[in-house]
Amino acid sequence: MGVHYFIQALFVLVGLLSLLAAICNWNWFFTAKNTQFIVRNVGRKQARWFYALIGFLMIATGVFFFLSIQGTV
Repeated sequence: MGVHYFIQALFVLVGLLSLLAAICNWNWFFTAKNTQFIVRNVGRKQARWFYALIGFLMIATGVFFFLSIQGTV
């Protein structure tokens, strides 16, 4: 059962990282090799919106599964 909480926390933490990077416009995040594909294809402003959305969805997913597991216990 503890693994579920770890995965949920990981979703929330990664979502927060993505959301904060989009809000704060962190240069190190948007110049990283893994984000360059999105930045090159849609531009930095749209990439920030994309990563904000991804971050929000990851946070929501972690919270949703936390609440659904709490309901089954």
